[in-house]
Amino acid sequence: MEKAKELFIILEDKPNALGALLGILSKNKIKVESVAVFVDSAKLLVDNVEKTKKLLHEKDYAVEIREVLKAKIENSTRELAYITERIGHVGINISHAYGTSNPKDDKITLILDVSDVDTALSLFT
Repeated sequence: MEKAKELFIILEDKPNALGALLGILSKNKIKVESVAVFVDSAKLLVDNVEKTKKLLHEKDYAVEIREVLKAKIENSTRELAYITERIGHVGINISHAYGTSNPKDDKITLILDVSDVDTALSLFT
């Protein structure tokens, strides 16, 4: 498990809001590692956080950089339960979680937005 920088981006709740955002990233050769989209926001892990933040600000997006946890784990409910229960048992809230899987190696890249990144990270190091 490690710390990662995530972009939190406000999106309008309208057709093509996500397409327009990803189109900007594509045109500027920004690699997206993980993405989660909600009604009015997106959370992205990208290969160049500062460049992407600057680019999106220039395009009038509201963008914040947030610290999250990133872990590559076995694709099993037991592993997901172990990690999330361990964090919860010490009183740390998980406000958002998302991930991507890779069937070739049976792993999940898990992203956790937690209330105390440093303490949560210390549980696994």
